[in-house]
Amino acid sequence: MKKVQEEQLENQDIEIRLVVEAIYQKYGYDFRNYSQAHVKRRILNRFNLSGMKYITDMIHEAVHNHKFVEQILMDLSITVTEMFRDPNFYKSLREEIIPILKTYPSIKIWHAGCASGEEVYSMAIILKEEGLYGKTQIYATDFNPVIIKQAKDGIYPINRIKEFTMNYQKSGGRGSLSDYYTASYETVKLLDSLKKNIVFATHNLVTDSVFAEVNLVICRNVLIYFDRELQDKVIRLFVESLPPGGILCLGSKENLQFSDHYDQFNPLIPKERIYIKKYQL
Repeated sequence: MKKVQEEQLENQDIEIRLVVEAIYQKYGYDFRNYSQAHVKRRILNRFNLSGMKYITDMIHEAVHNHKFVEQILMDLSITVTEMFRDPNFYKSLREEIIPILKTYPSIKIWHAGCASGEEVYSMAIILKEEGLYGKTQIYATDFNPVIIKQAKDGIYPINRIKEFTMNYQKSGGRGSLSDYYTASYETVKLLDSLKKNIVFATHNLVTDSVFAEVNLVICRNVLIYFDRELQDKVIRLFVESLPPGGILCLGSKENLQFSDHYDQFNPLIPKERIYIKKYQL
């Protein structure tokens, strides 16, 4: 019985890899080096919702039905986010990174894997409150064009505002979060003034090259969904995007310690996974 179960699981893993390969071959979206556990969980969830009899039926559907692929892209997108997520990170950003940025004549920031944009707008608010927004260009990118549109719209459920407001206050906010949005019955819309210096664009960390040379890269809670090989590839992308003295911000469960590119950085605020690119002698 145990051997039969193991064979069934092995066959299931093969079928899921074939679905992923079909999406890559047809559309160029490459999930082959994402965490296997993440991909398997999301593909199986879509399979159960689809009512299909066999996982391999998803291959035919993926090749011939673009709408179905859009659903899978949403499933595999990393969308767990909130405004001022991990308030201590934003407090450190405000107190220790902003003073560095204030010494620059102009500032370029790349939010890589920005999802639906909450953290991008969080950064924009801090920059406004610190008097830096006018000289800053923010690039906010994600591989999924549907979710990039959501980020650009800047419209969020009103029932999340209490959580966002608490995070804002804990992060050292200087005013009221309500100063930055208008509310209706079910949603809030962030002010257009926050979007003025933000460029939202599709960019795939897995397959695309350097997006721009920037002073600060923020890519939080994205690398945990990649395998080791892909993590190193993406970190190399960040190395190439940052000049000496450039700053890299990762998520609370991510670090550079086991990366092939670890020697390119020094820890700046280790607790918050904030690193600075070394100056080469």
